[in-house]
Amino acid sequence: MDDPFNDEAEQVENAFTIDEYLKETEEEELEADLVLGGDEGKDCTYSKGYMKRQAVFSCLTCTPDGNAGVCTACSLSCHDGHQIVELWTKRNFRCDCGNSKFGEFYCKIFPNKEIENVENSYNHNFKGSYCTCGRPYPDPDAEEQVEMIQCCCCEDWFHEEHLGLQSPDETPRADEGEPLYEDFICRSCSEVCYFLSLYPEYIRAPGKQPDSTIKVSKDKGVLDDIPSACGSGKQTSETCSLDSTNSDATKAKADSESISGGVDLIVGKNCDSSMALSQCTQGVNLHTNCVLGVNILVVSPVPDSKPMFLSKNWRDALCKCDYCLEFYNQKRIAFLLDKEGSLVEYEKIAKQKREEKLQQGADLSFLNKLGHREKVEVLYAIEDMKDGLRAFLESVDSSKPITAAHVHQFFGNIQNKRRRV
Repeated sequence: MDDPFNDEAEQVENAFTIDEYLKETEEEELEADLVLGGDEGKDCTYSKGYMKRQAVFSCLTCTPDGNAGVCTACSLSCHDGHQIVELWTKRNFRCDCGNSKFGEFYCKIFPNKEIENVENSYNHNFKGSYCTCGRPYPDPDAEEQVEMIQCCCCEDWFHEEHLGLQSPDETPRADEGEPLYEDFICRSCSEVCYFLSLYPEYIRAPGKQPDSTIKVSKDKGVLDDIPSACGSGKQTSETCSLDSTNSDATKAKADSESISGGVDLIVGKNCDSSMALSQCTQGVNLHTNCVLGVNILVVSPVPDSKPMFLSKNWRDALCKCDYCLEFYNQKRIAFLLDKEGSLVEYEKIAKQKREEKLQQGADLSFLNKLGHREKVEVLYAIEDMKDGLRAFLESVDSSKPITAAHVHQFFGNIQNKRRRV
């Protein structure tokens, strides 16, 4: 005779498993939404032009050289069953699907495209390689897949052990492992972005080092409660200056402090490391509307090539005077000023879209309204799905891609099994 108490205990355990399943499903959906930016993959994004940021995929079946990228909708509709590389998100990118790089292949959603998107940028990620080591992700030879960090300039992904740090503690993280930085700049890109070392140290997120005197709060921005280059508690004007309304002594101190801890500058033949910047800038126009007080167009840095971890809202501190803007344009890094194109803003909008979708009842929250018995039945159905999927994957040829026909066959088998039950 069956023991009803044992049956009830098993049902309670199964009901708890559903809660775990719902939590895991929600986390996976959130991660997917952060990548896709709320894009449901129905329409090709080509008509939107060069988007500030979007999810991009590379099809190695159609473009084995890794010189093209497609949007979410095209990856699903036009390249189903192809060898696809997920690239996370890319900045200022326009969908290539069906253009001249694809030969006779045409886009099924938006076939009328220009021959080439000349403003698109490509790197080795489009071939499925990442980091300075050039390994794929996921790495089939790795025992464990480790987290990678993306450079906000070149947008390549790096293993933490290949960042060029002396110690893992130099990566700014909270005790629970949560990142304390908003953006990362790799060693190579730091040579172009050397000017960031001229800013006060608080724009860089500190690593967990015993002698560090700088503390970055996750709830505060770069400029909150910290003296700015202008001497006020919060920088509010683009025209503030290190040397406007300051005495010579104060200006010399500000000049010296703005460079301490940063890269060395080659400004003139008579410069000495002990001299204030204002004393050795002969031939350099220290314009009064620059936050840095130095014309970075003519100042030459001594390359430091150290990676940078930047604090929350660090972009707000960047100078926007004519000289600095010209420098950004010459170095093709003007995108650093555009917060709307940043990954942080992209994920913020994605979360907002997700919340709107959840409010419309498009999530799995309806399961919470089910009774205990219904929840257990759903659990059994999920287990049937998992068992069926495992058996299905074992039966197919692993050397060939899984197509839409395979997927339809799988769900057909599941449906037939449920009918028999």
